[in-house]
Amino acid sequence: MAGVYARDDVGDNAEDVKVLSGNGRRGETEALILLCMAKFDLRVASEEDLPRIRELIEASVRGLQTGDYTAAQIEASLKTVFTTDSQLIADGTYFVASTEEGEIAGCGGWSRRKTLYGGDHQMERIEPELLDPAVDAAKVRAIFVHPRFARMGLGGLILKAAEQAAADAGFRRFEMGSTLTGVALYSLKGYREMERVQVPVGDGEQIEVVRMIKHVEDRRF
Repeated sequence: MAGVYARDDVGDNAEDVKVLSGNGRRGETEALILLCMAKFDLRVASEEDLPRIRELIEASVRGLQTGDYTAAQIEASLKTVFTTDSQLIADGTYFVASTEEGEIAGCGGWSRRKTLYGGDHQMERIEPELLDPAVDAAKVRAIFVHPRFARMGLGGLILKAAEQAAADAGFRRFEMGSTLTGVALYSLKGYREMERVQVPVGDGEQIEVVRMIKHVEDRRF
């Protein structure tokens, strides 16, 4: 699952970004990423990070998703869909962003496998089959930002890292299952909505997820 961060995650430093970058949205975006990189250390996640990643996911979903999903949907999803995916950790395609003090502020990554969203305890079948970069789209997966670090451009930084890593692996298309909260921002990042699906999350609940796709040639990332 991707897109669990604030709708207006374009940074609190908008005026500073304009000063640094001059005119143009692309320049503003690049300058914001530089500001964000100066605040956070982005690295590949390890198994030792899993407990803290779980805590971050819970805080992120409960703090940033309440405008789009009910409390019942959120609590059910935290048991099944909004969970850690140990396969991403094992594949080395998942990142964590930490502060200077070592606190994990955000996480997210990509996958070369068919599974589009979910985690170790999802209700739908996990699809571990490997994708072919020549014909398939890499999956952007599980981007979460702690509410205390929302609106600082961190989600965009993690997304950019995931896209770059997937492109380096030969992929020319990216696909994600976005939460409703993330659609507006991902649209700004060049993703196009393909369809909306209802995902079972347990306890008699389901949530709406938006499948989105982006071609590398659609927009520089």
